[in-house]
Amino acid sequence: MRRFLLILGAIGCLAAASDPTERLPDPAQEARARALFQQIRCVVCQNESIDDSEAEIAQDLRRVVREEVAAGRSDQQIRDDLVGRYGEFVLLKPTFSAANAVLWLTPLLLLLGAGGWLLWRAHRSPAPIGADALTPEEEARLAALTDDPPA
Repeated sequence: MRRFLLILGAIGCLAAASDPTERLPDPAQEARARALFQQIRCVVCQNESIDDSEAEIAQDLRRVVREEVAAGRSDQQIRDDLVGRYGEFVLLKPTFSAANAVLWLTPLLLLLGAGGWLLWRAHRSPAPIGADALTPEEEARLAALTDDPPA
């Protein structure tokens, strides 16, 4: 079973680059590049990583990432460079920052606000007794509408 999984893993690594010349000669660098591919969004497909996408821009981004890995840049430097070019949208998992805190916190604030409003409505004092009773004039009008004599 272990041998089978190793063979499948090797085939997966070979299939990652459609052209063997695209792959980095150093397996450690190629593994780093592949890990970065999984973190970067294809700007055309938008719901796929550049590792999964077949779009031309994804191929270009994979080439750029491989070049930067080969040049010795850190993963964070590569991500920062891509964010500088395409915005934080290029990351599949955007970071929590002041700029996007509103996007992260708005659902929570809306949920808390709605819960607070429901609690306030549930605990406010009930209407006084008899507030819902009809006046004699209203009873007469209702009786006229329903053809029932007033009580």
